[in-house]
Amino acid sequence: MANTLLTIDMISRYAVRLWKNTNAFMRNINTQYDNQFAVSGAKIGDSLRIRLPVDYTVGTGSSVSFQDTQENYTTLTMATQNNVAMSFPQIELTLQVDDFAERYIAPAVNNLGGKVAVGVMSGAEGGVCNYVDNTAAGAIISPSIQTILTANAILHTQSAPAMNHRLVVNPFTDARIAGALAGLFNPASDIGDQYRSGSMKNALGLDWMMDQTVLIHPSGSFSAGTVNGAGQSGTTLTTNAITGTLKTGDIITIANVLGVNRIEKQSYGSVRQFVVLADVANGGTSISIYPALIPAGPGGVQVQYQTVDSSPANSAAISLASPASTSYRKNIAFVPDAITMATADLEIPPNVEAARHQFDGISLCMVRQYIIGTGVTGTRLDVVWGALWVRPEWACVVADVV
Repeated sequence: MANTLLTIDMISRYAVRLWKNTNAFMRNINTQYDNQFAVSGAKIGDSLRIRLPVDYTVGTGSSVSFQDTQENYTTLTMATQNNVAMSFPQIELTLQVDDFAERYIAPAVNNLGGKVAVGVMSGAEGGVCNYVDNTAAGAIISPSIQTILTANAILHTQSAPAMNHRLVVNPFTDARIAGALAGLFNPASDIGDQYRSGSMKNALGLDWMMDQTVLIHPSGSFSAGTVNGAGQSGTTLTTNAITGTLKTGDIITIANVLGVNRIEKQSYGSVRQFVVLADVANGGTSISIYPALIPAGPGGVQVQYQTVDSSPANSAAISLASPASTSYRKNIAFVPDAITMATADLEIPPNVEAARHQFDGISLCMVRQYIIGTGVTGTRLDVVWGALWVRPEWACVVADVV
């Protein structure tokens, strides 16, 4: 194929198709494109209202008690714009599209996708409320088979869709597990893939992926705390002065407050875990948590959106799920619909060469302009996006030692 002068339309169309191949985590979440902004352009701060699944209670017998339908919504704000800016001498634009993509567009899209992926993953710090680890002598060690199986069981317990359970792990976690469990998986073709790639594949009920965007979480120094006042509900837990600190993303439990299956509203026999939504200082008396404390009604009657079997008792002990003052790799088991990322069209500026394309839920805009003072052509590739852990209970932290 002869060299041609590449058009901005050719380049941007190629770039948006490269996006999904640049980052394993981004390939496995729910991405949406909202074309309502296409006419007037996406304005920073525009938001989308996302409807959450409706919840009902189930009656018994021939008589019925009609219940109101309570629809819950959450808001996804597209408040982030990321870009990669580059410049080329005019002669460099006379290339085959594959050459141009390999030399310039692929690295640019890879860095842009990675930046967005880090932003999306950071939402786990204030969202994911389930946690498992493998410990020895009170310290986190690498996950075992049982750790992974427990994480998958938690997804089922939280009524996550039964299919498409995924696990995104840090490269070091991936290496440790692939080595430790290499001889335990069948069929032979999967063992061969694992051996050749050095990475985990489909195993233990999860599709595995390795990604460098996995966070390292520093837990707070919390050592003791108790509930102040019985019968509490909602997303704020009032406490007596706590000892130590809590960090955003820490996961706590409350003594004798058991979680319930969101479908059956029956206790699953273990304490409900809650994620801390904001830092709490030593001596703090209020903890912002997710999910909300929604106990059964009087007499144990089931209620819509119930999360726990009962409210905390006065002076109930609060515990930190992870070891205190410890940094750990926050690998995540999840289903794609736990997370939604949305992009929208950026408005194309006047008097420049520009193109905008969307593919598989991603919209990218590329603008190019000749800079007469330097004799180069400036090019920028932009994405405007927002992300939300819509159903963070459909995800589980799988901790690993740093």
